Amino acid sequence: MGTIFNIFPLLSISVLMYNLMAIGASQEQVLERLNSAALTVPMTSGVTWSMSWGDVLILLSLLLLFVELLKSTSTGTTAILNHALSMLLFIVCLVEFLLLPGFATSVFFLIMVMSLLDVLAGVVVTIVSARRDVAVAEPANR
Repeated sequence: MGTIFNIFPLLSISVLMYNLMAIGASQEQVLERLNSAALTVPMTSGVTWSMSWGDVLILLSLLLLFVELLKSTSTGTTAILNHALSMLLFIVCLVEFLLLPGFATSVFFLIMVMSLLDVLAGVVVTIVSARRDVAVAEPANR
């Protein structure tokens, strides 16, 4: 189970949730769903704080990005596979954003940027750790 957790890009959960909401819907319908209130909390100041479903999805994506950044610090075969799947996820997000009308929203754009940051962080961490793993042999004294 731990290996699957390390290979599986967690941001695909957010992308899947968005896909379930947006497939077959027009941009207006998707925006209506994203902007509907998911949570309202009365504040001590007398106003009501409300959180939309789009805000909830972005919050979930940020939490998943945090876990992905923690996972990117490992340097094994599973980490490389995770980086490859994260790149594939970003490409899917980019294609959906550019070609499908229900995906041209700010919420999905931010999820797509988070998937790009996941890819970049994974590559940078892998390169830095690989540079540290290279051992330079000192010449023998003659």
